[in-house]
Amino acid sequence: MKTVDLLKPDAGLRVFISGAATGIGAAIAEAFLDTGAAVYVCDINPVAVEAIRKKHPGIHAGVVDVGKREDVDAVMADAAEKLGGLDLLINNAGIAGPTGAVEDIDADAWDQTINTNLNSQFYFLKRAVPLLKNTSDNPSIITLSSVAGRLGYQFRTPYASTKWAIVGLMKSLAVELGPSNIRVNAILPGVVEGERMDGVIAARAKTLGLSFDEMREDYVKKISLRRLVTTQDVAAMALFLASPAARNISGQAISVDGNLEYL
Repeated sequence: MKTVDLLKPDAGLRVFISGAATGIGAAIAEAFLDTGAAVYVCDINPVAVEAIRKKHPGIHAGVVDVGKREDVDAVMADAAEKLGGLDLLINNAGIAGPTGAVEDIDADAWDQTINTNLNSQFYFLKRAVPLLKNTSDNPSIITLSSVAGRLGYQFRTPYASTKWAIVGLMKSLAVELGPSNIRVNAILPGVVEGERMDGVIAARAKTLGLSFDEMREDYVKKISLRRLVTTQDVAAMALFLASPAARNISGQAISVDGNLEYL
């Protein structure tokens, strides 16, 4: 096999992606569909789930609140049946959480962010790992963290706390699951173009008393390449990490961010 051929994931991979009816998750799902993978996505938004089903008739999809263990158990059971097993889990689901000074953050909003961004990853892992231990010769897990998982992020402490924790979860699992031939890596997206990031910028601008355009420019000037990344950039990294070319890459937190210098 030529080296260049190693860069494409094997056709027929069975892939589960959480929080994947829109945004980064949807871009990753579409990328794997293009490789011939069997893909199952879940999302809390039933309208978005129906939309991705219509756009990609071959995709499997379910509506789920990832913060509820019983929902995750049900959707993972359905995915195992529909896919006939599992080769790749992509833990993508997450929310932005509240923006504000730590003393002003609502405790319920804190709990919701921890539950959705961090606890859900455990719920999916608990169901997925037994499937991955009985699968192909290149099973893997990709967790979606953030550059907020390597940098301090003022006024976004709930979000940043979960993203740092996800890196620790990934590092620990890479050691734990390595002897079972399961690779575990994390992707840390930077400032990603799209509706979700626009909402984050708007909320932060309000907190700091700036206009939206001023706040957006403040984000861009912190990026060495002076540009935002796209969902396609993140999806391409996911394809690489699932490919034979990455068969000896595990335990890594890989930023896709244009070198974001600080937050």
